[in-house]
Amino acid sequence: MPVSAARRIAFDVLHRVESESAYASELLHSALAPQIKPADAALATEIVLGVLRWRRSLDFLLDRHLKKTIARLDLPVAIALRIGLYQLRFLEKVPARAAVNESVELVKRARLSSAAPLVNAVLRRAADDVRSPFERFLPRELPIAQRLGILHSHPDWLVERWLARFGESATVALLEANNHAPRLSLAIHDPSQIDETLRELESSGLKVERGRLLKDALLASGGSITRTEPFRDGRISIQDEASQTVPLLLGVSTGDRVLDLCAAPGGKTAALAGAAGPNGLVVAAELHEHRLRSMRELLARLRISVADSVEYRSSPTDRAQTPRSNAAPVRLVALDATQPLPFDAAFNRILVDAPCSGTGTLARHPEIRWRLRPQQLAEFHALQVKLLRNALSQLAPGGRLVYSTCSIEPEENGAVVAEVLSSLGSIRLASSAESMQLLAPHLAPGVSAAALFDSGNFFRTSPAAHGTDGFVAAVLERNQ
Repeated sequence: MPVSAARRIAFDVLHRVESESAYASELLHSALAPQIKPADAALATEIVLGVLRWRRSLDFLLDRHLKKTIARLDLPVAIALRIGLYQLRFLEKVPARAAVNESVELVKRARLSSAAPLVNAVLRRAADDVRSPFERFLPRELPIAQRLGILHSHPDWLVERWLARFGESATVALLEANNHAPRLSLAIHDPSQIDETLRELESSGLKVERGRLLKDALLASGGSITRTEPFRDGRISIQDEASQTVPLLLGVSTGDRVLDLCAAPGGKTAALAGAAGPNGLVVAAELHEHRLRSMRELLARLRISVADSVEYRSSPTDRAQTPRSNAAPVRLVALDATQPLPFDAAFNRILVDAPCSGTGTLARHPEIRWRLRPQQLAEFHALQVKLLRNALSQLAPGGRLVYSTCSIEPEENGAVVAEVLSSLGSIRLASSAESMQLLAPHLAPGVSAAALFDSGNFFRTSPAAHGTDGFVAAVLERNQ
């Protein structure tokens, strides 16, 4: 029996995620070439992200039918079992026979035919459980963090720290939000074209609605955005609404000199270039040159002029694009921002969207929950302190800097800002009232700017409360 394209792609992606510490979204983007049928692409994506979200719960159920734990099985066997059980338990439209038989064929394809009877037997036994409530299989005496961790497929240590900070009800809401596929949000690079773009996307077969956080964002489902004309001609990009909101906190005006210190993948850079206008300048810095190359491709699609500090060979596509006349040129710079920055002139606007644990993006990047370790939070904190100190050294008098992460952990947000500000008397944390004035004109009808800030003057979004990634941002200003 041949293995379907969707399951073959899902298996290969999951194997690389586990064996190479690769990221599922990047692998899926590469694997789902235009020749892959939309239905196969959708099923492959559903299986990959679903298995990664529910991996702990799936393993708990599978262990009930195994003589040794799934962690002790060969990786291809474990992946085939997870793929099969995920379909049995979560995808009602997939016939049970297809889910079981193709999982058996996957281990044969992996040259582990000796494991085929095991996969067949375990999945057939597990199929009898799929209509039973999950709670039925949990021992009553389990501690609450472990119980929630198994029920909602998160590691115990994350559940424990969220219970301590948020309480049980809010933690359960967050866990549930992390296990739902996030909305596909679109950034509109020319807001005057939003109605026309919406109609074009609908005519391409997508279901489209206006943004729930920002008035100039769209939400889409039911098709491939990257195959539409608005995407190909650079009018839209895929970007979470919270991520789109962060650059707005800078209040960039025409002619500003802007530094985007940790710029990849480039969505925020594009927004800053549009806000700075043709008389402004945006410097986009990134540690890794391969990420700068990816940014160059993005900016070329968006028709934003690029000047490099390192030599990159332009593609024919780059040369064919006419640069946008309303956007600032972007200078791409490869540098290590943990070291003193090399710029002679100061910037009046700086964005530090720092590398972080990513705990606000566990719905979008579910593999993070299985890789992250508690000690890494301290490591991220130390890195972020260096980045923020160096960035502030380049901030002009009267200038504004936004420090942001897609982490919801205090070590990476409030603790970083507090440590840096404790030694810099010339820098202050802007009040939420000031930041609200900047955001209010961009928000969707009915959205309160006040609801996006906490009592400590930090911008904050939540997967549970806002249906976006979890972002935290601080607006810092240098005295005149």
